[in-house]
Amino acid sequence: MAASVLGLAGAAAIVVPSLSAGASTAELVVDYACAGGIAQSGSGTVRLRTKVTVPTVVNVGAPLNVGWELNYRDVTRFGAPARLPQGGKIEVTGNIQLAGAWEGVLRPMGSVDQPDAMVKGSPLDLPEGISDFAHIDRAGTLKVTPRKLFVDFRPPASEVMVNDDDPEILYSDGWEDLNDQKSQNNDHHLDLHRTTSAGKWAQFTFTGTGVEYVAQKDQRAGPVDILIDGQPGSPPRIDPSKNDDGSTVNDANKGGQTLWRFRGLPYGEHKIEIRSVEDGKWTQLDAFRVITRELVNPPKDYRAECTLVSAPVSVNVTISDPATEQPSPGGSSSGDPSSTSNPSGEPSSSPSGGSSGPVTSPPPGGSTPTPTPSKSPGGSSSPTPSQSKLTSVVVIGSPTPTITTTITLPASTPTSPQVKVTPKGGAQTGEAPETPRSPAALLIGSGGAMVFGGVFSGVVLLRRRAAHANDRSRTV
Repeated sequence: MAASVLGLAGAAAIVVPSLSAGASTAELVVDYACAGGIAQSGSGTVRLRTKVTVPTVVNVGAPLNVGWELNYRDVTRFGAPARLPQGGKIEVTGNIQLAGAWEGVLRPMGSVDQPDAMVKGSPLDLPEGISDFAHIDRAGTLKVTPRKLFVDFRPPASEVMVNDDDPEILYSDGWEDLNDQKSQNNDHHLDLHRTTSAGKWAQFTFTGTGVEYVAQKDQRAGPVDILIDGQPGSPPRIDPSKNDDGSTVNDANKGGQTLWRFRGLPYGEHKIEIRSVEDGKWTQLDAFRVITRELVNPPKDYRAECTLVSAPVSVNVTISDPATEQPSPGGSSSGDPSSTSNPSGEPSSSPSGGSSGPVTSPPPGGSTPTPTPSKSPGGSSSPTPSQSKLTSVVVIGSPTPTITTTITLPASTPTSPQVKVTPKGGAQTGEAPETPRSPAALLIGSGGAMVFGGVFSGVVLLRRRAAHANDRSRTV
């Protein structure tokens, strides 16, 4: 099959290699421009180069497999939407339009886990490819056209500790950064921030579904107000110097304690803020723990949409049904397997004794014309058991091609001819048998001998009777 030629505009290209009997696929090389979602948190606009592989010939009952190879076209990249641990996942979904034999859509899909922890904007890996298939149930011609790509990011379920000295935590003035704390205090990274003035705040913007406030329990601590997304938390105030029943704690510098937690936030970006309430009382911050539960679906805000940078391109797929296909015209018919050619180039085979049509001599040049219909295919009148195939040749007019039908007989089929043959020769030579000649003289001689024998017997009998009569007269 010669290569297909499709006109394109822009940066997209199509490569359809020449297809031989053993190769029946086409490859579309198409460029995309992606925007929004993780494209925006990365390079802003991300350019992809993809290759779509589509079979051009499919049999009914076989799947129509469509593969999509993905690559970045240049230095632009999708970027992580937030600070996240390793295990975030890129998921790519394609859109393949089907038209012609039937209407439909294929949605090839593929994904890849991100191997490293991420900060906002970290480049993301693409899956090598995506694929999908359609079940073919009838013959026809199908047009396959690639459309948009959608690139999603699914964050991993996780719990991430953010230390008090992280640059993403913002502090008002009046806070002290305390490092090299005693290990028995159990502070995260052996450090913390502390203020003893009222009205001081610390803010942290995170992405997840929950957050925890971690600090020391201590008799010298004072109340702390907590806000989520600018609204009072639940509860809105906690006191690290009190037990749950309201009694004063006996602890001093008991670090690594979760003083407040909130779960059940919708996945996305949120902000937590803590505020000191009393002068002279400690308000401390050791860390924030960010919680992300396992998500059923990727966040919509992370979806990047990729559009073709040129006009759509298509591949026509021929769906054939081998069960209904006829033998191709112009094929050679199968003759009698026992036929051979003699050295002179003329066929040497045993003619059938029951042929109803004339025998056609081969034309000059050695080619064999199409024979007229015959009641019995040529061959021996007593085929051997190994001859398990009969070939019937039906010729309809001229120059209508010969249609050859092969029938396989079971091994138990009798080896007698399928058409009754009345032999005329000793070995079906086509010649009338020579009738054995019985000499007429022999027949006549035999009859004469029989008559002569009867006459001779009568004469002998008469003579004997006469002799006996004479003997009696003499005696008297």
